[in-house]
Amino acid sequence: MADKLKITLVKSTIGAVPKNRKTVEALGLKKIGATVEHPDNKAVRGMIQQVRHLVKVEEV
Repeated sequence: MADKLKITLVKSTIGAVPKNRKTVEALGLKKIGATVEHPDNKAVRGMIQQVRHLVKVEEV
């Protein structure tokens, strides 16, 4: 497993399920194209799994 994950929002949350919107917001993503880095752990991986159709993930 990588040390950190680079997460980028690639699709809009408009029309998404409210739970998915809150998950994207909890990851710290606000606008399309926004990128954040988070530690690679099970909690973050679970959040990414919930919104995998909205984000792009790279291992850093």
